[in-house]
Amino acid sequence: MVNTGNEPNGNPEPCVVGVDFGTLSGRAVVVRVRDGAELGTAQHEYPHAVLDRELPDGTRLPPDWALQVPSDYIDVLRHAVPAALARAGVAPEQVIGIGTDFTACTMVPTLADGTPLCELSEYTGRPHAYVKLWRHHAAQAQADRITTLAAERKEPWLQRYGGKISSEWEFAKALQVLEEDPEIYHRMERWVEAADWIVWQLCGTYLRNACTAGYKGQYQDGAYPSQAYLEALAPGFADFVPEKLEHPIGALGAKAGHLTAEAAAWTGLPEGIAVCVGNVDAHVTAPAAGAVEPGQMVAIMGTSTCHVMSSDQQGTVPGMCGVVDGGILPGLWGYEAGQSGVGDIFGWFVRTGFPSSYAEEAAARGRDAHEHLTALAAGQKVGEHGLIALDWHSGNRSVLVDHELSGVVVGLTLSTRPEDVYRALLEATAFGTRTIIEAFEASGVPVDELIIAGGLMKNALLMQIYADVTRRPLSIIGSAQGPALGAAMHAAVAAGAYPDIQASARAMGKADRGVYQPDPERAAAYDRLYAEYRLLHDYFGRGTNDVMHRLRGIRAEASA
Repeated sequence: MVNTGNEPNGNPEPCVVGVDFGTLSGRAVVVRVRDGAELGTAQHEYPHAVLDRELPDGTRLPPDWALQVPSDYIDVLRHAVPAALARAGVAPEQVIGIGTDFTACTMVPTLADGTPLCELSEYTGRPHAYVKLWRHHAAQAQADRITTLAAERKEPWLQRYGGKISSEWEFAKALQVLEEDPEIYHRMERWVEAADWIVWQLCGTYLRNACTAGYKGQYQDGAYPSQAYLEALAPGFADFVPEKLEHPIGALGAKAGHLTAEAAAWTGLPEGIAVCVGNVDAHVTAPAAGAVEPGQMVAIMGTSTCHVMSSDQQGTVPGMCGVVDGGILPGLWGYEAGQSGVGDIFGWFVRTGFPSSYAEEAAARGRDAHEHLTALAAGQKVGEHGLIALDWHSGNRSVLVDHELSGVVVGLTLSTRPEDVYRALLEATAFGTRTIIEAFEASGVPVDELIIAGGLMKNALLMQIYADVTRRPLSIIGSAQGPALGAAMHAAVAAGAYPDIQASARAMGKADRGVYQPDPERAAAYDRLYAEYRLLHDYFGRGTNDVMHRLRGIRAEASA
């Protein structure tokens, strides 16, 4: 039976649109409100992608920078939304709401009216005027100082973040702007999460969403870090919150406003429909996967992995990215953890470690590089390659919260083949997820189920490795567009079609339970490898050997 946007009697049915703004592209999906059927999707690649080497005018960037151009996000609204609507065969007047999700923490420095500073002609060559993408890790020194001072002052909010603040978050990135380009900092009138900036463009109303305020903005129990703390952190930073950050906060699933005439022209949607409060890509995915009960951990696996879970237990989990009351679902504590590099690591290896002979064989077999390496690696027994790797090519988000760590592969010989290293990297990311799960459970926050979402769930070998390594059945979200579906589900709540996100999830969410089961023999073999992983993890990550930090310093000196 073909899904349509019509009721069984032929009358048009209400639909919603979800737009997922990822690292390299934005995706739109048109969803039927009644049952979550995805009627049409479209994707638009960001023309400027990620600026990690130079600005559009050629200005060079230092190591660990990752910037974006905000007009690329508007292009998604102009192209992906109308295309998805056309593919769905849905009349625009059937759409009752639009919801969005974004990578986080991705920050836009703007004027008071929302104009990004990089769009001012005098600042096109100034790096700090651009969007700081989530994986901008050049504020590590600022993050370290934020953590150290908070620990010295016994700031109560620090433990809500596992005792360590990330360089990816709002305060660290803002402090870097103040200290490295004070002119840009003082010209900046608003320090805006991209999740909120795109909603601002859609409805003309600026609201901070409760999710990023809590997880990325250190907003706990109704307050940000105090002015006294911020003044002690850095001269001139005391007024950062009231002058540039603080703003009314919107609840998840609430209506931020109505679609403006300009945004209606961009998207082809009716002016005046509900625009949902912004949200984070990982967090909206949990209800899309039907994860509305305590203990259901959702791993959204793409370029990076974000682990989100709601619980009726409040605990302090080392290295968690935050615990926020109602941060994912109302009435439950929402937890976040993650890995800074997963799919990015596999992509890096294919770019740098895939010989021409392999490329020729892959082409002859009709496979892309990932499919070919996966097929070759799948024939191996656990441990056959003789390797162990650390998945820190983009630093460590959880549980160490240190983005100056780097990748390691141990056991290389002259007989090591590309598929050996590729499989070791797949396994390393699974070991990283197990480390996170064990940190939760050791802190009294049980993880009862692991549900996978995101593009990497298509790799069956990777999924089986995760089941074996974690010794848990893996459920799989029933959508290829989990974040966009979740954003659409929140839009349905904002439009009044459902009373809350739990009700929306019961009707529109979808997951296939227990698709991958752990094999006891392979799991036992992985236990031995995991023990070696943890030895390396603690040796390089907990201060026994700080060689990775020293190498970073040498690289910075050489690049200066």
